[in-house]
Amino acid sequence: MSALSVDSTARELVAAVRGRAISARELLDLHLARIAERNPELNAIVSLDEERARAGAAAADEALASGEAVGPLHGLPFAFKDTHAVGGWPTTYGSPLFVDHVPEADELLVERVRRAGVVVVGKTNVPEFAAGSHTFNTVFGLTRNPVDPSRSAGGSSGGAACALASGMVPLADGSDMGGSLRNPASFCGVVGLRPSLGRVPEWPLYNQWESTSVGGPMARNVGDLALLLSVMAGPDPRTPQALRDPAAAFAEPLAGSLVGLRVALSTDLGGAFEVDHEVAAVVEGSGAAFTAGGSSVSAAHPDLVEADDTFRTLRAWHLQAKFGRLLAEHPGSFKQSLADNIRLGETLSGADVARAYTQRTALSEQMRHFFTSYDVLVLPTSQVPPFPADQEYPSAINGRPMATYLDWMRASYLITVTGCPAISVPAGLTADGLPVGIQIVAPHGGERRLLEVAAAFEAATGQPV
Repeated sequence: MSALSVDSTARELVAAVRGRAISARELLDLHLARIAERNPELNAIVSLDEERARAGAAAADEALASGEAVGPLHGLPFAFKDTHAVGGWPTTYGSPLFVDHVPEADELLVERVRRAGVVVVGKTNVPEFAAGSHTFNTVFGLTRNPVDPSRSAGGSSGGAACALASGMVPLADGSDMGGSLRNPASFCGVVGLRPSLGRVPEWPLYNQWESTSVGGPMARNVGDLALLLSVMAGPDPRTPQALRDPAAAFAEPLAGSLVGLRVALSTDLGGAFEVDHEVAAVVEGSGAAFTAGGSSVSAAHPDLVEADDTFRTLRAWHLQAKFGRLLAEHPGSFKQSLADNIRLGETLSGADVARAYTQRTALSEQMRHFFTSYDVLVLPTSQVPPFPADQEYPSAINGRPMATYLDWMRASYLITVTGCPAISVPAGLTADGLPVGIQIVAPHGGERRLLEVAAAFEAATGQPV
């Protein structure tokens, strides 16, 4: 095994801890040193607790020495997204209303990752209540891009993506409603997966039947992401919509190929959104890698014309249902863009919500038919490269004004309401050296094939695996 560092793969680090090539204590020290070096400028990790992390690493070493059975992530330093409840750790949701909130118990995703043996070091920064794809809040401040700190790290899993890319942690968790796993992955040059509905079950939820937001994994490469997915996935009796496939299937080595793959490639889904010219060029260029690998690449896209209204309606309805009472009690404690979106939900009728769900059903059918002709759909992850960190959101793309903080995220959120899994994989750089990811989409339930395709693309483009 080559010399270990914080930039080693998670799989290498797990193997090293198990093989006694490095202790969990030593591994933690390496990551705490990187956190001390990069976090003051980047602000990716919040609620850092070195003393508790050292106690966790010591316990991990003792468990291994005693001969106990250990989990697949044993000894890896980990920081959970600050919207995921970790028992005994501050969980603020990026809101001043929860600055002193300490949950009593882990939520399901956290429970599974902790059981797999991670050493918790803290949380990763988020926008207020994970709303928006730029990570800033009044509790902890702004998270910056690790490639260019004058730029946004994306969001809402921006702290997670930044911490990964800068070597502060080897793996990260996140969640995604309109692109919160995918957009920051694109901005920071890492990999982020929005799983199929039901692949990574969540509990507790205020509404187990509301399904626009899902939890999922992030990593610096596809193989590491598959390892984390194998921990997060799988059914649970508390989650009625969970898919039944065994989680261990995702941990197997990925042996994907691009040969014979039927690829539909589109830079804008037929004019559904504006896309920055440099981003479009990277997406178009990715087609050459697929073709060189033996794929058949066609300029094609599904008809998702109803997806914009569907997403915006369901988002507003969801935000109002979850935060409406809190906003009424604390009207001055929400950022304006989020408050406006919650209040928009108050204007919706039952017929509006019913229309959105009817459209969502039609979109699912549209994708099912589309994937009888194609194996994957390739499109931009984000419509823009990382934008200046002092902006809340891009005001324009190619000179075309963006009216709201959602307009520039269509490339991701139009896919959200199809229910299909989508992965963002690094695909190139802008002229200024800023990361650009492509989004690869597969049929519902098709994560295994999607990971194999993403790994094959990663290998074909020379990305580290």
